[in-house]
Amino acid sequence: MARAQFQKGQKVWVECVGAWAQIEKVQPVWAKGFEEPVRVTYDVGLGREFLAHELLAPVEDRAAEAGQQWRLMRARNKWQTAEDTPHHPFPGTYPVVVTDKADWGGWRVPGAEYDRDPEQIEFQARLIAAAPRLMAIAERMVASVDEAPDDAPPEMVAMAREARTVLKTITSVLASPALEAGPSATPVTHAA
Repeated sequence: MARAQFQKGQKVWVECVGAWAQIEKVQPVWAKGFEEPVRVTYDVGLGREFLAHELLAPVEDRAAEAGQQWRLMRARNKWQTAEDTPHHPFPGTYPVVVTDKADWGGWRVPGAEYDRDPEQIEFQARLIAAAPRLMAIAERMVASVDEAPDDAPPEMVAMAREARTVLKTITSVLASPALEAGPSATPVTHAA
């Protein structure tokens, strides 16, 4: 039998449309002789009913670790020597942002792309390496404003609002309700 995967008012991603929507109605489909609905559809205000597998729910990203320390390292360019690339900021090398405790894993750029604009790639590498610290600062600012919103200056409140929006794009990921449903799925009861 079917169980409701979403609740009325819940925000969902409608995969086939590529847009966020809100569940307006949970619509169980009943069949004679069954005590539970045989199917559950959802009205999200987009002109037709959707099944649970067509919708995704936002979930917190568990991969984001607090206190990550990403670092910028330099790798030797195997195909070019320092003499071949005197115009590069660091001749004979390219930046590598290491995101793992070991000295591997992370962000690298192909040599041809680095040759196209070395200064831009160097800037991107520094920005990516600083991202966890910048994220921590944004989280602290949002928490500070949330603790005492009346005491914060209006500009700080606006920046915290924008930071919260940006943080959501980083930490919110989509998951299929079938993957997380398990025993916590909401049973649909027959309205008497």
